[in-house]
Amino acid sequence: MNKVLLEIKNLHASVDGKEILKGVDLTIRRGEVHAVMGPNGAGKSTLGAVLAGRPTFEVTEGSILYDGRDLLALSPEERSWAGIFLSFQYPVEIPGVSITNFMKSAVAARRKAQGLPELTPGEYLRLLKEKMALVQMKGEFARRDVNVGFSGGEKKRNEVFQMAMLEPVLSILDETDSGLDVDALRIVAEGVERLRTPETSSIVITHYQRLLDYIVPDVVHVLKDGRIVRTAGRELVDQIEREGYESIHG
Repeated sequence: MNKVLLEIKNLHASVDGKEILKGVDLTIRRGEVHAVMGPNGAGKSTLGAVLAGRPTFEVTEGSILYDGRDLLALSPEERSWAGIFLSFQYPVEIPGVSITNFMKSAVAARRKAQGLPELTPGEYLRLLKEKMALVQMKGEFARRDVNVGFSGGEKKRNEVFQMAMLEPVLSILDETDSGLDVDALRIVAEGVERLRTPETSSIVITHYQRLLDYIVPDVVHVLKDGRIVRTAGRELVDQIEREGYESIHG
């Protein structure tokens, strides 16, 4: 059986004094894709933010082990270096910083943390071109400022491109399907699927079935009011599509 990568026990988290997560338990093994679904305000994005270490969210109870390490003891930077990647629901723009330079710094920091030598300029450019092709990004995008003037679909492709460049162990995709047309959704999802390996895992946070038609989950969880109320296989997605979240009870 595959090794446990992430183990969350009785996780409680708050923002501005309001409790959002109210006792989440979740175990993910290497090689697995887990879908986290639920209505608005259920706590799905909060779960992703807590795993990535966003400081606005306070963990008040519970534990998170990542590859045997206490995740809550790590800074956001250390979590990234350890292989955790969060794809934002609303990617931010960074004026004045090109995608090429942004990713060069990120890749260099990750390799340094892993004890690996920095890539030569030629090696970096080859990697850049290879990963841009994965999500069908044109070469000109590498010279543009990060997400500045990008359409919604271009921003999401850029997120998956960043994921491909950093080769994370645990990828958290926070509503990557929001705002995408059918073609953009397919390209983004296929890029994610190509990055899937027996040693890496993903958490796919979404409202809808359509993304999970492309990224097929091993396990599906329904999060309601800060708790996981149901865990099952792919058939749970079909039930939600037919009957809605009101049909799911703990």
